[in-house]
Amino acid sequence: MSRAPSPCRSRSVRLPAVELFGCSGHPGVRPWNAGGDKEVIVLRTARLTIGAFALAVVLTVTAAPAPVQAAVWTSSDRWGTWSSGGYTLYNNIWGSGHGSQTIWANSPSNWGVTANHPNTGGIKSYPNATRYIGRRVSALGNVTSRFNVTVPTSGSGLAYTTAYDIWTTDHAHEIMLWMNKYGPVGPLGSFQVRASVGGHTWDIYRGSNGANQVYSFIRSGNTNSGTVDVRAIATWIRDRGWFGDVTIGDVQLGYEITSSAGGRDFVTNSFSVSG
Repeated sequence: MSRAPSPCRSRSVRLPAVELFGCSGHPGVRPWNAGGDKEVIVLRTARLTIGAFALAVVLTVTAAPAPVQAAVWTSSDRWGTWSSGGYTLYNNIWGSGHGSQTIWANSPSNWGVTANHPNTGGIKSYPNATRYIGRRVSALGNVTSRFNVTVPTSGSGLAYTTAYDIWTTDHAHEIMLWMNKYGPVGPLGSFQVRASVGGHTWDIYRGSNGANQVYSFIRSGNTNSGTVDVRAIATWIRDRGWFGDVTIGDVQLGYEITSSAGGRDFVTNSFSVSG
């Protein structure tokens, strides 16, 4: 009956600066001589040790996550507001049957909300950034606005618009510019005309909510960025006789959210009103 070979037993060879372990005759452990091999192996061992340590340090530094910038303002209050640089941000959870919503801001032009509103009818909130103008239509000058947003575009329980809300100072007239829309949402009033004005093509509706006149401009296709000529739109409405030389007050951009079940993020990457 054959016997299995005995396992390799460790044999040490001790030298002044290094100790090597291996089996007798194992390839990879070479015999020492009395000359310079000892110094060469010691130096190589030292270099490998230092190199491994340096590599570990580099990997540790590289793998460290970048710090996350904290928002300069955040609020979960229904009526939370924050003003900076001529703009005011509103959490504005005004509808009945609403859920939770938290607004945050890095700056007046870079802000967003995490909204979790139930999949039921009726508008729940309109978080927005506002810039006040305070000039008559005839004296508006070159008032334009630029925007860039990131919004959810799929999933059940989602209904909202990304919209400008432009008010006259007496709050008798409201101009809504729907830049994009998702889910079962629609404008107030009746269809009037399709027209290209203010840099975009719109389906335009006119109606009343019982408190003020509403002019809804529904963009012919969704967009998440662009420039809007506010003066051109206000002048177009005035020239049709829907209002006179009224004073334009607040220019707002925000998210009119009907439902966002499960929690959705709406982010304004940039927003400005100039002129």
